[in-house]
Amino acid sequence: MARKNYSEEFRRQAVDLYESTPAATVRGIAADLGVERGTLRHWLARYGTGKKTSADGSPTPSPLKRTPATPSAAAAGEESLEARVARLEAENQALRGEQVKLTTEREILRQAAKYFGRGDELVTRFQFVEDLCPTYPVKRLCELVEVTRSSFYAWRAGTAGRRARQEADAGLAERIRKIHDGDNTVGAPRITAALNDGAESGRRVNHKRVARVMRAHGIRGYQKKRRVTTTVPEPADQQVPDLLQRDFTAEAPNRRYVGDITYLPIANGSNLYLATVIDCYSRRLVGWAVADHMRTELVADALRSAEQTRGSLAGAVFHSDHGSVYTSKDYAGLCRRLGVTQSMGAVGSSADNSLAESFNAALKREVLQDSHSWTDELSCRREVFRWLIRYNTKRRHSYCGYQSPTTYETERAATLRSAA
Repeated sequence: MARKNYSEEFRRQAVDLYESTPAATVRGIAADLGVERGTLRHWLARYGTGKKTSADGSPTPSPLKRTPATPSAAAAGEESLEARVARLEAENQALRGEQVKLTTEREILRQAAKYFGRGDELVTRFQFVEDLCPTYPVKRLCELVEVTRSSFYAWRAGTAGRRARQEADAGLAERIRKIHDGDNTVGAPRITAALNDGAESGRRVNHKRVARVMRAHGIRGYQKKRRVTTTVPEPADQQVPDLLQRDFTAEAPNRRYVGDITYLPIANGSNLYLATVIDCYSRRLVGWAVADHMRTELVADALRSAEQTRGSLAGAVFHSDHGSVYTSKDYAGLCRRLGVTQSMGAVGSSADNSLAESFNAALKREVLQDSHSWTDELSCRREVFRWLIRYNTKRRHSYCGYQSPTTYETERAATLRSAA
């Protein structure tokens, strides 16, 4: 779900990020923030200083600073009747063209339902363009399904090769199934060994191909489900239960969150503190707060930021450690008001909140790198803000199939809508 409402602090930080980054462009910063360029320009006009940091670090006038517009010749006098008629005819012609375009798009999209009902896969888009290209222009079809024409033509050129590979995979699947029927406990490694045992060099297969074909045909070795036995502490020792049990996954967004506080060291010996709220579904950072203290307000601001991003947190679970701010009455009251159920791991066990711990480690490793601290608080806030934004919109996460968290959520949501 895309974020619709942005706090004033977020807008000011976005403006500061643009103005303080040498050679930054509105297009690049807007892409990192995940907002429209027009939105960022509006924030710059409202909150900007009119200054831009140059490559040598000195302030220069912002290229977005507007100059007073000169009145046009048409505005100076009355529009003639002939000019008005010509203008209206041009507008009418443009509207008719737009109507034809929209009617064509609606008809194309109506026919697309049978293609995308089973999922919005790239191959399905190419097949859609292939089937409708005798009726509609390829250029328009590719624009509607968001693929490039060069990619479509490359896919079309490889039709014969794909058909041959599909036939070869079908034959391999039959050989795999024959081995699996004899022993349903074997998986891809053992089946690969069985296929290659005594095979000629030209018929040997790679274990990755075997695993791919097995997945495609629903063949898998038997796996006994692991039972995890945990010690349930006395209620007096732990009033909030562990609802995640180290299972940091979720079937949909806005179901399960984890959070933690990490310190951000400053060169003068002081610290800033970052509180996070991370969605287990996509690893997206939906809420955060930075402050120079570790009071309850810090984690409360992070949770409220998450609510603003998602619109509502009702029914969600938030998992944390047993820090005093998370066990405070004020924070418990905020969770109840927002409809959030608290969850906490065992005392002194970092593994019970490893997702949040891993996030904190990645932040410091990738931002500080060989440094031990930030030079000052301002640079710390700027660099952390930049990394947090890029973490959501640009940084590829292995859990998301090496997509960014926001891209992962967007594409999964589009797939579900197409399948509905």
